[in-house]
Amino acid sequence: MKAGIVGLPNVGKSTLFNSLSNAKAQSANFPFCTIEPNLGVVNVPDPRLQKLEELVNPERVLPATVEIVDIAGLVKGASKGEGLGNQFLGNIRETDAILHVLRCFDDDNVVHVDGKINPLNDKETIDIELQLKDLETVEKKIEKTKRAAKTGQKEAQKEYAILEKLKEGLEAGKSVRAIDIDEDDRAEFVTPLQFITDKPVLYICNVDENSAVNGNAYVEQIKEAVKDENAEVLVLAVGIEADIAELEDFEERQMFLEDIGLEEAGASKLIRTAYRLLNQQTYFTAGVKEVRAWTVKVGATAPEAAGVIHTDFQKGFIRAEVIAYEDFVKYGSEAKVKEAGKLSVEGKEYIVKDGDIMNFRFNV
Repeated sequence: MKAGIVGLPNVGKSTLFNSLSNAKAQSANFPFCTIEPNLGVVNVPDPRLQKLEELVNPERVLPATVEIVDIAGLVKGASKGEGLGNQFLGNIRETDAILHVLRCFDDDNVVHVDGKINPLNDKETIDIELQLKDLETVEKKIEKTKRAAKTGQKEAQKEYAILEKLKEGLEAGKSVRAIDIDEDDRAEFVTPLQFITDKPVLYICNVDENSAVNGNAYVEQIKEAVKDENAEVLVLAVGIEADIAELEDFEERQMFLEDIGLEEAGASKLIRTAYRLLNQQTYFTAGVKEVRAWTVKVGATAPEAAGVIHTDFQKGFIRAEVIAYEDFVKYGSEAKVKEAGKLSVEGKEYIVKDGDIMNFRFNV
């Protein structure tokens, strides 16, 4: 699953990407520094893994991961091809969630593509370009659906009405995710079209060090602007996060964070939020060879979870042996969990819970 970092040029996207992935994407004080999208695989912070490592003492530990894509800065006119716009919009379409970076700090030494600091305008510029691209998509679909609707096909008429509602909303400056459509209709008619503005979004307010804890007036403007958008807002001092990422020693990082009044790195919060935005959850396998976090969609069944490890596990699924994370920690080992009668044997209908420790039986 991929989350794409987007925003206007020079708002801190590549610096954020570097602090998340240590991939050292080029970062400089001029627009269009990033042209090809950079890809980083980032570990999902999860203290449960550390606890399992202490209890099991495995040979290795593997965390869950999220792919982060640093996409070049968009500009006004991108939907019409300005600033390599078509390429950039295509890169966004390939992601599963959007991390929208907004510049919420004043600094005369860092140029702004429009010459002034106004995160609301910046947000609107990006939104309009994405909405215009989605409008192009919906208009093409309307033309195809109109003919079938005119012949009296009820399903086509229903789809046509929904598409018209989407068109009306987009023309009014709404993103697809903010247009009120029944969930079943959305799943059937909207989701398959892969609208860019239907993707879940996290607005990242890039602030100065003094605003890292409580934000500032710019942040409050953004929170007010997106309150009806079913989106999340995260305050991050991206420059400070980059400095923290450079420190190798964990204790040094913690001292740095405490000095500026933070309990943990904002990058950790961001990754967990992105994971949640992508509707992902974690289950674990825990043995002496390996303790590992596996990623599954919320609502996944036991066979689907098994298939994440290997397709053969799903094809030949027999049963899953499941231990709740809390029970594993309480009793300290799989053997003691079994003695206490806390290991459950589950079949194909079992819905995986976040934190489940699972062992699969299968036959191919």
